[in-house]
Amino acid sequence: MTQSEKPKQWWPSPAKLNLFLHITGQNEKGYHLLQSLFQLVDIGDQLAFETTDDGIISLKTPLDGVAEQDNLIYKAAEKLQQHSSSPLGCNIWLDKRLPMGGGIGGGSSNAATTLVALNALWNTQLSLSELAEIGLTLGADVPIFIHGKTAFAEGVGEKITPTELPSPFYLIVFPNCHVSTAEIFAADDLIRNSAKIQWQDYEFTKTRNDCQKLVCDRYPKVANLLRQLLEYAPSRMTGTGACLFSVFDTFEQAEQVKRILPEDCQAFVAKGINTSPLHEYLAKMQLTSA
Repeated sequence: MTQSEKPKQWWPSPAKLNLFLHITGQNEKGYHLLQSLFQLVDIGDQLAFETTDDGIISLKTPLDGVAEQDNLIYKAAEKLQQHSSSPLGCNIWLDKRLPMGGGIGGGSSNAATTLVALNALWNTQLSLSELAEIGLTLGADVPIFIHGKTAFAEGVGEKITPTELPSPFYLIVFPNCHVSTAEIFAADDLIRNSAKIQWQDYEFTKTRNDCQKLVCDRYPKVANLLRQLLEYAPSRMTGTGACLFSVFDTFEQAEQVKRILPEDCQAFVAKGINTSPLHEYLAKMQLTSA
């Protein structure tokens, strides 16, 4: 895509971290019940949209190895179109910056941005709660990004309590290996009986990621990198992996550790935020068009 073809209006699609992840059981359908604290961060992908009158949804920047109909961006647009009976279509561009399969919410965030943006551009006038219901059919993390607040989540991800957290700096590291979420959640030795906590009682040192030991046992690269990070700061795996994160007070501290990491991993420094840049951009767009 040349610069002249590049759409001008890019919608943010931020990443997230699971500061902890406790699996507390399974429901009658077999879905895992969890508790987690989702911290939004100030890095992410970007998407651009061009509405069309032909009703066709077209992804102009496909992902390698992912068929268009299997892409969460396409699925989100299709579901909104069906739910709202909108006759409009769209062309969609993705500026992909986040690693795929890293556990920092790239695909879920892309789906959420698609729903929020097209709800505005197609003028379908659905509420955030309605968009979140659609989003939940695409993935447990999608509603978090739609509501756009750092939040405590329970159930299968649908029970959300927005919260305010301090804004430290995170060194986020992707060891360039893909961890299958389906494999981890299907494992016989996955912890599924963690005691529930009240979100007000959250402390990093008193929580954990129930998937972390299982992933480290199966993926030595993740385990080795985590051991290295723990020498410098409180560190943990996010989601079902493979991304790891360390918590620092300053950007400089995080950047210093980043410089000594192995060359075969991807690393970036991000700041924790409480409100998604997606909603800030949406508010700006609404003011501009008013």
